[in-house]
Amino acid sequence: MAEIIKRNKPLVVSPLKTSQPLGASLAVLGLNRALPLMHGAQGCTAFAKVLLVRHFREPIPLQTTALDSISSIMGAEDNLMAGLRTVCEKHRPAAVGLLTTGLTETQGTDIARGLKLFRDRYPEFRTVGILPINTPDFTGGLESGFAAAVETMIEEWVPAAAVAGTHPGRRPRQINVLCGSALTPGDLEALRETIERFGLHPLLIPDLSESLDGHLSAEDFSPLTTGGTPLSAFATLGDAAATLVIGDSLHAAAALLHERTGVPTHTLPHLFGLAANDRLVMTLAGIAGQPVPAPLARQRAQLLDTMLDTHFLLGQARVAIAAEADLLHGFSQLLAELGADVVAAVTPTSASNLARIPVPQIHIGDLEDLETLAGERNAELLIGNSHAVEVAQRLDLPLLRAGLPLYDQFGGYQRTWIGYRGARQALFDLANALLAQADHAVAPYPSFYSRKADSPQETRHGATPASAHSDWRH
Repeated sequence: MAEIIKRNKPLVVSPLKTSQPLGASLAVLGLNRALPLMHGAQGCTAFAKVLLVRHFREPIPLQTTALDSISSIMGAEDNLMAGLRTVCEKHRPAAVGLLTTGLTETQGTDIARGLKLFRDRYPEFRTVGILPINTPDFTGGLESGFAAAVETMIEEWVPAAAVAGTHPGRRPRQINVLCGSALTPGDLEALRETIERFGLHPLLIPDLSESLDGHLSAEDFSPLTTGGTPLSAFATLGDAAATLVIGDSLHAAAALLHERTGVPTHTLPHLFGLAANDRLVMTLAGIAGQPVPAPLARQRAQLLDTMLDTHFLLGQARVAIAAEADLLHGFSQLLAELGADVVAAVTPTSASNLARIPVPQIHIGDLEDLETLAGERNAELLIGNSHAVEVAQRLDLPLLRAGLPLYDQFGGYQRTWIGYRGARQALFDLANALLAQADHAVAPYPSFYSRKADSPQETRHGATPASAHSDWRH
């Protein structure tokens, strides 16, 4: 079990953490015709929007109630009513994620009460699905905010089986998939493809692979998401054959869904590396009642060959990682399968699964902590988001970019890490990053005969001159 070392600094230097409202906004963006609305000052929304736009390189629909100094002190209820009314009236969304920020949480806003008042005052918008999500940015991070949004979706839109009349297995080919924040749109596309190979129909919640996959739509501009999970799908979750949960961060959401529907749940902490994907494939084979498709068996064989090819470089490589808990868990497991050593692991906030991550120590801290630990422990490679670029430059180490935000390279949001193919490419990239270091190579083996040949006084059996061994050295 990993030793958890808490933050011991009075301030954050080079922050690793991204806020809960940003994480919840990301989850809401995985719904069809949806719009996140942050209840707070304009700056709260602006910072989140900048990160999302730079990461996905797409226009991101994100709105704010735009509190000013007076409304922050005297009361923000009017701004909340006006913001919701404007969004519902002007854009006609199917769903609105109503998110609190640090400002409104400190003020003491009761977001559920505000939503009830809005429903009473504007009954004409009763068909709009509105999610009241408490996401103070002074606690938690992207991962916990994302998980809170998914849990609220289930709480608001999935009725109990006795009320809805649903029955597990009524749709024997449907699989509910609760998708954690560590999964990219590229990961979700690969996951969908894997599930469909077994003849199953995956219902991804939320589905960023359709809304933020980088596609051109017929419309020049849409104030709402285009693609994603439709709200109508939530009424069918109780009829599914099974639920897959990808990410330890979604345990609370998974428990609530199981309580509401009774659908059997299969939890996978991540989908990085060989063992995790073997477990996924065997779980799907059991649900579908059929053998593993030949293409997946072929991909597994390719991954095994890649593990054999790269273990010369990755075995005992010294790696430092800065990431949210689910992503940190996945990379740590992938590296452990190759025999690499995670000499520094830094995560921004505490999480329930940290102790189970296969590393000796986990520091809750920032990028300054990453830089200090990586330098002291002679790391050879860094893994982190684009904010870690300066750390890598100062340490003169290669950086494998992962997480959010990724803004200094193209296609980071579409990168596929999961599955046999994703693991294979990740190993190639890790090995190539190490290989690019001029001083990193397999150490030469000094032959016994070469050493003897270099010293005429120590020739073998006292008779063979050094020149006789020249062909051995060349």
